[in-house]
Amino acid sequence: MCRSIKQLRSSEIPATEEEIRAAALQFVRKVSGYRKPSKVNQAAFDQAVEEVTQATQRLLEHLSTHHAQTAIREVPPWGDVFTAKTQ
Repeated sequence: MCRSIKQLRSSEIPATEEEIRAAALQFVRKVSGYRKPSKVNQAAFDQAVEEVTQATQRLLEHLSTHHAQTAIREVPPWGDVFTAKTQ
């Protein structure tokens, strides 16, 4: 993984559009091997950054919704297996 891409998912502070785009740019740079593409490849490079940005935004929106719904831990009817083993 590219070390300069930071984790964007956080339960406290949502990622900004700028952070998401910067991560997408780093990803496309890593995959393409170009820090700055040639003029011939610029349109394809920019399109890839845009698509990765949009996909990342959708992913983070879904994960946030899913996380909020599962944040409350439910104990199954047979009890907490880990607690039962320690008692």
